[in-house]
Amino acid sequence: MNTNPIGIFDSGLGGLTVAKAIQKLLPHESVIYFGDTARLPYGNKSPKIIKKYSLQIADFLISKGAKIIVIACNTASALALNEVQKHVRVPVVGVIDPGVKAAIHATRNKHIGVIGTVATIRSKEYENRIKATDHTMTVISQPCPLFVPLVEEGWLDGSITKAIANIYLEPFKTENIDTLVLGCTHYPLLKPLLISQTNQKIVLVDSAEPVAEKIFGMLKTSKLQSNSHKNGTLSCYISDFFSQFKTIAERFLEGPIADVTTLDLL
Repeated sequence: MNTNPIGIFDSGLGGLTVAKAIQKLLPHESVIYFGDTARLPYGNKSPKIIKKYSLQIADFLISKGAKIIVIACNTASALALNEVQKHVRVPVVGVIDPGVKAAIHATRNKHIGVIGTVATIRSKEYENRIKATDHTMTVISQPCPLFVPLVEEGWLDGSITKAIANIYLEPFKTENIDTLVLGCTHYPLLKPLLISQTNQKIVLVDSAEPVAEKIFGMLKTSKLQSNSHKNGTLSCYISDFFSQFKTIAERFLEGPIADVTTLDLL
């Protein structure tokens, strides 16, 4: 039995959607979460800075006894996964590969759309990994930088959000995509809007559940799973507290949040 926590980090609070999925599938596992709220967003920062931040946070999670690390941030997964894997001695999982596998499994016509931050889309990680699996796939990518602040403001609907979504999603409307990858942990909160702005039959791929399933398999294979009969805990660390923290965090978790500590990694 290994009761050490699963470590998860993101540039902000969106990765709590991944924490929620892991706790739902693995209720007896404890989770330690770090949201780098002082330095978000990562999506418009350089690869060098994103790698530096990711290594700092990985060190912190290791100091807290993390037995596995999940990089819940798509941007950090695209740009820093390899560096973090080399830097620590525990398994490290990103959100891109599970999302890619889910998208390939879901598509029927091999036309896949990807939305994400500027850095994630610029990295072409989703496109490259999808085509590495099947070179006949058509991948259309679109950066949607305003979605993150809209979600954090709670503007999940309404005329402004609809207008912005319509502009971002316009390239997909003529490309006959049947699968859309949500390449940012904030985007799942926009699912109803995205469906209404695209096609009711489009499959939206949220990496949270595939990541949780991958963690489940890795823990079982490596015999790192907790055999405790008690429910695991969620400990949340952030690098800066702000007035809307509780509202936004509970929006992602779809439930109350407690045990929050502000920690300065600067």
